[in-house]
Amino acid sequence: MTETLPVDSAVPALLSALDRGSAVLTAPPGSGKTTRVPLALLAAPWLDGRRILMLEPRRLAARAAAGYMARLLGEAVGETVGYRMRMDTRIGPRTRIEVVTEGVLTRMLQEDPALDDVGVVIFDEFHERSLHADLGLALSLQSQALLRPDLRLLVMSATLDLDTIAAVLGDAPVIRAEGRMHPVETRYAATRVTGHIEPAVAATVRRAVAEHTGDVLVFLPGTAEIRRTAERLAGADLPRDVTVMPLYGDLPQDAQDRAIAPSPPGSRKVVLATAIAETSLTIEGVRVVVDSGLMRVPRFAPRTGMTRLETVPVSRAAADQRRGRAGRVAPGVCYRLWTEADHAALLAHRPPEILEADLAPLALELAAWGIIDPGELRWLDAPSAAAFAQAQELLRELGALDGAGRITHHGRALAGLALHPRLAHMLVRGLELGAAGTAAQLAALLAERDILRAPDTGADPDVRIRMHVLEGGAPPHGHTVDRAALHRVRAEARQWLDRARQIPARNRPAGPGAPTPSRHDVDDLAGVLLAFAYPDRIGQQRGGRGRYLLRNGRGAAIDPSHAIGGSEFIVAGELGGHGRDSRIFLAAPIRREDLTTHFADDIVTAASVGWDGATQGVRAVATERLGALLLAERPLRDVPADALAAAVADGIRTHGLALLRWDRDAERLRQRLAFLHALDPGTWPAVDDDSLLAELDDWLGPFLGGVRNAAALQRVDVREALMNRVGWQRRAALDELAPTHVDVPSGSRIPIDYSDPAAPVLAVRLQEMFGLADTPRIAAGAVALTLHLMSPAHRPVQVTKDLASFWESAYFEVRRDLRGRYPRHYWPENPLDATATRRAKPRGG
Repeated sequence: MTETLPVDSAVPALLSALDRGSAVLTAPPGSGKTTRVPLALLAAPWLDGRRILMLEPRRLAARAAAGYMARLLGEAVGETVGYRMRMDTRIGPRTRIEVVTEGVLTRMLQEDPALDDVGVVIFDEFHERSLHADLGLALSLQSQALLRPDLRLLVMSATLDLDTIAAVLGDAPVIRAEGRMHPVETRYAATRVTGHIEPAVAATVRRAVAEHTGDVLVFLPGTAEIRRTAERLAGADLPRDVTVMPLYGDLPQDAQDRAIAPSPPGSRKVVLATAIAETSLTIEGVRVVVDSGLMRVPRFAPRTGMTRLETVPVSRAAADQRRGRAGRVAPGVCYRLWTEADHAALLAHRPPEILEADLAPLALELAAWGIIDPGELRWLDAPSAAAFAQAQELLRELGALDGAGRITHHGRALAGLALHPRLAHMLVRGLELGAAGTAAQLAALLAERDILRAPDTGADPDVRIRMHVLEGGAPPHGHTVDRAALHRVRAEARQWLDRARQIPARNRPAGPGAPTPSRHDVDDLAGVLLAFAYPDRIGQQRGGRGRYLLRNGRGAAIDPSHAIGGSEFIVAGELGGHGRDSRIFLAAPIRREDLTTHFADDIVTAASVGWDGATQGVRAVATERLGALLLAERPLRDVPADALAAAVADGIRTHGLALLRWDRDAERLRQRLAFLHALDPGTWPAVDDDSLLAELDDWLGPFLGGVRNAAALQRVDVREALMNRVGWQRRAALDELAPTHVDVPSGSRIPIDYSDPAAPVLAVRLQEMFGLADTPRIAAGAVALTLHLMSPAHRPVQVTKDLASFWESAYFEVRRDLRGRYPRHYWPENPLDATATRRAKPRGG
């Protein structure tokens, strides 16, 4: 190691700190911390021959770091320095430094909680705050506290909340390495680039190549944008010595190595990369960075239980990491495709993955560790209680946890597979059915990028087509195959099958082994196996071809032009979109009989008696439901009377009291009761719509016997039902306090109008009131009636509550008018001494 790097000056202080315990190292990008620190620790006396584990967040960075350290030692990877990752491990008996990736550290801790042969665990690029890194640190801290007080933990980062992480590590010392960064000129766009970014990116790359020397590193959010930008640059007038190279995690290793390696003399390269190139990885010769300002991150929605990849703006910290790539070897320039004002509005840091991710894998790992409540561990950011509870519920549904949240034998089998619990459950159930090979293929297909491409219409979502291609079949018309993805899926399928067969006997389901299903079996089993992984996404066709209701109650849709859109039942393996119905990208059909066979314990059979608004009657059926899905129903013959009455009552609550026949007597009784309630609410019941509906069972329920439809409801005596609400003990008081009629001096019995509870009205002809000195009163004299005094033609001539005052004053003006209009009628000068009459004149008058 002849070249001096900035981190070298911090190594003595770091060694001293680690001699006493754990530590935090902060160093800027390009300082050499990833490759220099592990090598510097090899001779530490406290290591005592034990291994060094270094966690890297990305596979590409892990391979590159291990390769670079091995070259510094003049060795091959797998000797002193090796790496361990999913589907690729290069270690040997002499390996002292192991660079491991996401999940591998967790698996090692689960198998050996004390990490007996490990002296220090290094968490590199910890500022990326991946879920596995946070979990690995939390488990390592507990292992250190309970089993290995001599275990050192070293957290390294370029940008980090140092005080917080040092506190979590037990007030560990913070060692700082000063960087050696060449100046980088930053050029912002005049306006923000919106929509498709590829034209602006390609134009900026052409400008950068023309104006500057050295290689160009371009940051794009994903492989689709990399492919489209490469297509644009292929047609551009780039110099002949410039080669365009992609760089992303799923790229074959030899292509990754070519993108990272220095350009041959006399040539230059443009590397189109995802966020994979932000940290850890050094791409030799880069002098220019073109940053789209976007990245693709997984976002889990607890409401739907689905994880979607979303394209989001980078944080300011990530933008600075990207910018720094241009200044590692010489002064450089960074083109940002956003404005300086936009930059100020960016988030300072990306939220930790643990706050946004699907927590089912985390919950399973904690259960395997013996943790039910994540609060038992020390976290930088504790997982959300609601999201963690939802994750535990899924694991219970998969049979991985028992009712108390403890891991089951089945859960241990799932945890040992290092797959998402959904896919692990599918693999184990596939082993039980003798279809482990098919399940392994499905798991690999779901875990990797889609192997099919159909640029014009979108790839057919039927997963069986992909399984056919995996077995050597041709893709359907209009589709092409991603050969690199196909190779990875085949390799992963073999690996998952091997792992399934290695499940300990005590955790393996009883079954006939793992024969290879026939083509017909594969077509039938694809939906069943997919349903094991996604039981909440079993869908039933509704409202036309391609539209589905999922078991979890959500809507989803398939392009109706695809054949699978005609299936009665499907299972959605991949969903996306934000509309009313999620778009289904990957699915398989499943037969009704498979649902009743494999999900029998989840099917709920119940009698359903309810009001059908369409037929205006009671609908009584026996139903079989799988979540929100209605699998079967049949009419119920013998329906209990109370269930019928409850269904009718529900219909009235839904559609209102207008379903009842409110004849004149019932309406008048309701008005009288409303008057008394307004007068004395403590004694008399409320009869407004809300109150009657709220207590419907009490006053109307006894009258609903035998009622099954709206026609029968019309025969219910609503007046008698309301009297039932009054009660026998208050019926006499009702007639006394709120009489239906008043006897007036003429001998007539005049009805009282209670339509306005605040002012009951007595509408009576004026001549029938002669001789009555005072206004009639009700409610034991507490309320004076509002008198509508009428002409002989029953037209109102005066409204008053004070009859005595009317006789003394207003009567004479009214008399003059009435005498002119009704000269043949009797209009005495003294109304109090006159005889009331229902005729034009009193008899004998």
